[in-house]
Amino acid sequence: MEHIDVAVIGGGQSGLAAAQALLRERLQPVVLEASERAAGSWPRYYDNLTLFSPARYSSLPGMPFPGGDPDRYPHRDEVIAYLTAYAARLDADVRTRSRVTAVRADGPGFVVELEGGGRLAARAVVAASGTFGRPHRPGLPGLERFTGAVLHAADYRRPEPFAGQRVVVVGAGNSAVQIAAELAAVAQVTLASRHPVKFARQRILGRDLHFWLKRIGLDTAPLGRLVRTPPTQLVIDDGHYRAAVADGAPDRRELFTDAEGSKVTWADGSAEAVDTILLATGYRPDLPYLASLGALDGTGHPLHRDGASSVRPGLAFTGLEWQRSLSSNSLRGVGRDAARAARRLAAHLSST
Repeated sequence: MEHIDVAVIGGGQSGLAAAQALLRERLQPVVLEASERAAGSWPRYYDNLTLFSPARYSSLPGMPFPGGDPDRYPHRDEVIAYLTAYAARLDADVRTRSRVTAVRADGPGFVVELEGGGRLAARAVVAASGTFGRPHRPGLPGLERFTGAVLHAADYRRPEPFAGQRVVVVGAGNSAVQIAAELAAVAQVTLASRHPVKFARQRILGRDLHFWLKRIGLDTAPLGRLVRTPPTQLVIDDGHYRAAVADGAPDRRELFTDAEGSKVTWADGSAEAVDTILLATGYRPDLPYLASLGALDGTGHPLHRDGASSVRPGLAFTGLEWQRSLSSNSLRGVGRDAARAARRLAAHLSST
């Protein structure tokens, strides 16, 4: 069995940031990425996804986001290319097509089991598969009786296959609004949610919102210690999406009260046929490989404080939503949390 310093599970932005931070602490990480390239979940997102943060605020430590205009908003494929280049520049052992199936305790360390039967003995583990690996499919009223198509945003790529359809997009966050507006160009679309969409201006006094978040310290404030249920996500908008909703493309309604057969029933009692319900309802932590350690609660969320496991010394997390701050699971913020995790693991390993 191969013996290593630190197993980093997940090779997207969270895993790569963790590897970079561990190298700075003179540890040798092995990054284990289940897919064929070190870009995490980004290749699985829809084709026209655009970041809501400018390039200047969308970098991992040690490598600025490339391109001539730092104030532009990068597209999905730019992020994939950036992460791939970042991995290539790291002096770390990055192993793709290496899916972790279980992490088990082994004295003060761990045994990491891989799909196909491989095993690694690791002194420490960083769970960096983040919050974008397990699509959340809430139990909506009547959804099990609906005979049309039910998809998650993770299944959505482009609008053309939905041309001419009646589509209901469930959600009120950035992805829900962006997908619904895109679909409205080819289909009749309703954006349905339990709460109204809350818009935030993308630019304030000539500056991007992220400039102000950084300037006032809100981007890095350790609010994660206080936030148990993440607040309603604001939709960052330059005015385009607010105008689209106001024009009814898409229209916005309260969540349907029932569904059966090919129809959904709205709050006013009316019913209509719908071809597709698309759930833009977010993701949950993808950490089933930690189950045997008792490191998760009953809902599959990790038991931690600021990214350090509260159950198992030597186990850390990166990339969790509100792990420490509102930017913890973003390109701009994961590096700070990774640095904290790496320092703690280095101190732990030096004392064992």
